[in-house]
Amino acid sequence: MAQLRNAAQMYQTNSVKTASPARLTLMLYDGAVKFCNIAIEGIEEGNIQKANDNLIKAEKIIVELRVTLDMKYPVAKEFDTVYDYIYRRLVEANMKKDKEALKDALKHIKTMRDTWKEVMRINNVS
Repeated sequence: MAQLRNAAQMYQTNSVKTASPARLTLMLYDGAVKFCNIAIEGIEEGNIQKANDNLIKAEKIIVELRVTLDMKYPVAKEFDTVYDYIYRRLVEANMKKDKEALKDALKHIKTMRDTWKEVMRINNVS
């Protein structure tokens, strides 16, 4: 079992190391979605630690997406505004263990992810 876990970790590490910047961005969005879903489970189960840990992971991803914006492009300002909103909703969800605030943030993350996927498709980027 340990060998299988190590193999999976090596695969994941190599996937990140060899991914294009566009693919890395998509991986970050996917991670944020995953962590939000796990945090929702935590809230529903009354598992405050699970909710907190995964909300913090999602918050860190949004911060990373935000700090890597290239502000020389006009659309970056719009992305920054959306990321700011998502981050504030995640923090609110974490402070209050508010599932509705979390679902709102998740909805926006999914929209951003789906938009990014479409940009990748249109530009034939992988």
